[in-house]
Amino acid sequence: MRLKGKVAIVTASAGAGIGQAAVRALAKEGANVVVADINEKRVKSVSEEIQAETGLDTLGIICDVSKQDQVDNLIKQTLDKFGKIDVLVNNAGREVLSPVKDMTDEQWDLVMDVCLKGTFRCCRAVIPPMLEKKSGSIINISSVAGWIGSDTGEAHYCAAKAGVMALTRCLAKEISPNGIRANAIAPGLIMNEFLRRIYPPDFFDTVKPLIPLGREGKPDDIANAIVFLASDESSYMTGEIMCISGGMYMK
Repeated sequence: MRLKGKVAIVTASAGAGIGQAAVRALAKEGANVVVADINEKRVKSVSEEIQAETGLDTLGIICDVSKQDQVDNLIKQTLDKFGKIDVLVNNAGREVLSPVKDMTDEQWDLVMDVCLKGTFRCCRAVIPPMLEKKSGSIINISSVAGWIGSDTGEAHYCAAKAGVMALTRCLAKEISPNGIRANAIAPGLIMNEFLRRIYPPDFFDTVKPLIPLGREGKPDDIANAIVFLASDESSYMTGEIMCISGGMYMK
């Protein structure tokens, strides 16, 4: 129960990947969790399941992080119910594969608006209530792609994830003197159903040999790190980019 009494928001947390694993792991450690996602049915289902399993109050909120009014509503509803926000996990992302020569402005803007600007919107919205109580932990989900790049049509995604790293460092310098920490996690290949709909099958066959630990990552591998960064065990960490890639990238 490392997070007993804490209130944690996780964006894109009703799907099959990191977000749902994170919101469940946070709740298991005693946090009151806010399940935020664009799918109304899944939001309701996941938040009700967690409440039934843990006995803790939860909240499910529809939120598209590319819409400022929905981000503002997410923060307002959370504060109305729980009175505070201790943890924000910016997990929402989008991916549309296209080589740069064929990439449209719309494709570029879509990925950047969710992955980078969506992270910015949520950070900006949660800082004032965290400043009031002079504490909080912001955890941004980046990617090793922000360091190593890609030749599979992900220039916009790589640029956005590199931007998340820079945003996290700047944020940490700004808000850490006020007791609020900002860190990021850069996952490697973390398997879930969503990835199989984006990438061709041979993509995974190509990547797996590059992982020294010899396996793809699981959403729980990232969720465990999120719990650590949300807890007081990481109280002396801020501005850090944690690489969790099975050794695929060693900085």
